[in-house]
Amino acid sequence: MTLGRLSAAQRALVGAWLPEVEVVADLSWNQGENTVLHVRHGGRDLIVKAGGDTDHHLGRELDAHEGGFVTAWAREGHAAHLVHADRAARVLVLERLPGDLVFRTPAALDPCVHRRAGELLREFHAQAARPSQGTDAAATRRALAWLDGDHAVPTDVEARVRAGLAAIPPVEADLVPTHGDWQPRNWLVDHGSVRVIDFGRFAFRPAASDFTRLAAQEWRESPACEAAFFDGYGDDPRTSAHWNLMRLREAVGTACWAHQVGDAEFEAQGHRMIAEALADIEAG
Repeated sequence: MTLGRLSAAQRALVGAWLPEVEVVADLSWNQGENTVLHVRHGGRDLIVKAGGDTDHHLGRELDAHEGGFVTAWAREGHAAHLVHADRAARVLVLERLPGDLVFRTPAALDPCVHRRAGELLREFHAQAARPSQGTDAAATRRALAWLDGDHAVPTDVEARVRAGLAAIPPVEADLVPTHGDWQPRNWLVDHGSVRVIDFGRFAFRPAASDFTRLAAQEWRESPACEAAFFDGYGDDPRTSAHWNLMRLREAVGTACWAHQVGDAEFEAQGHRMIAEALADIEAG
């Protein structure tokens, strides 16, 4: 196995940083332009992440690390230390964290894991706050832009979605640093500890935006996990109307993005999310 999936410039950088590096495994999800490799260098296990020409996730991950938002977690072993990075080339090297991926394992529905995830997320959110300055309105515009592109949302449902997005005014509450993809797909468990990976969707957003993926997946199946999460988080900042708006925007993005990358299972989830969010919005 080689670095062949990386661009020539990315391979040159990794070769300079990690001479005679050994590629152990390709951990890429094969969706979009990102490549994730488990490598070994000098007896040390590392992760190489690289993005394509239009990728924005590597830049966001660097924003999280270079902005100091991952520092405390990395020091405590809950997130990886950044080892090397080149923003322009869209490539970085992280230490490889110990632990097993929670996604699609019994741990994904373990209330103890969700409680610890809630505790960790509260720490992350509490690091800073800033005024919204139109962020929520922009999120609604992005949802509408998804509907203006290639998708398989039925015409009648699309009309209801557009009406739902228009019916709920944006809430320009303070923004906090968010992970952006807070779910078992990005959690590791290691002897009772929960560790966090992939900050590629890091941004300042409303705190509740980090709950939408859990609400559409694990919490839907296990209300006990939701209760445990908020027991760890400390409070529940959601308000019904704004929460429904967040859910609908997340649903639209899920269905449209999955359609464009050919992920039929995730697209079906997105359509279900749209139906459930619309039902709650239209019920008032």
